[in-house]
Amino acid sequence: MPKKRFYRARAHSNPLSDSQFPVPVKPDEFDWSEHFPAFFPATEPEDNAKDLKVRFADIGCGFGGLIVKLALLFPEKLMVGMELRDKVTEYVKERILALREQYKGQYENITVLRTNAMKYLPNYFEKGQLEKMFFLFPDPHFKEKNHRRRIISTALLAEYAYVMAIGGILYTITDVQELGEWMKSTLDSHPLFEPLTADELETDVCVELLSTATEEGQKVERNQGTTYRAIYRRIVAPKDPAGA
Repeated sequence: MPKKRFYRARAHSNPLSDSQFPVPVKPDEFDWSEHFPAFFPATEPEDNAKDLKVRFADIGCGFGGLIVKLALLFPEKLMVGMELRDKVTEYVKERILALREQYKGQYENITVLRTNAMKYLPNYFEKGQLEKMFFLFPDPHFKEKNHRRRIISTALLAEYAYVMAIGGILYTITDVQELGEWMKSTLDSHPLFEPLTADELETDVCVELLSTATEEGQKVERNQGTTYRAIYRRIVAPKDPAGA
């Protein structure tokens, strides 16, 4: 397995900066077969391959702890971690390759992309494509002038709603109370999302992973810190074109 100490980078990057990496013009121009070779065998007819789509996205995936856990829970679902920091992305790539080599036939359903999800989600995903989106311990951007950089905002929720399937689940968690309240209130006020019920949260296998699968979550748990979750379902609004 790769060693994290060789891939360390700044904890956060400026999501409004213009980083240099290729971005597809539209979703059908991106070749996912390079990322999921076991799901896109060369002998399969091209029409069958077109039915395979990424369904889970971990936005700001860090060192990939969540998608590695989800890979075995949902072996038939293709999922991607999206990360802006180049060194961290490279670590996750090497980690996935090492896992595939060590556990033959497993971890073939996960991959990582270096990209800016705040700017380019519609370049990778079609309307209504994603079933789950994860935002774990995002940068709080404490200063008021930097609130526009927060990954959960009214404008960005409109984009997330576009790429999410009706009934899809959006997961957020933070250990910063003010940010937790911000994300919850922003989701509460958006017409295309509704909170999961207590019973639904109890039976959702992903909920526990929010606190335990990542480095940030494990650190908070070790320090006996408090976390704030906001978990919402994509719904159809009365005037939502997606529900037409």
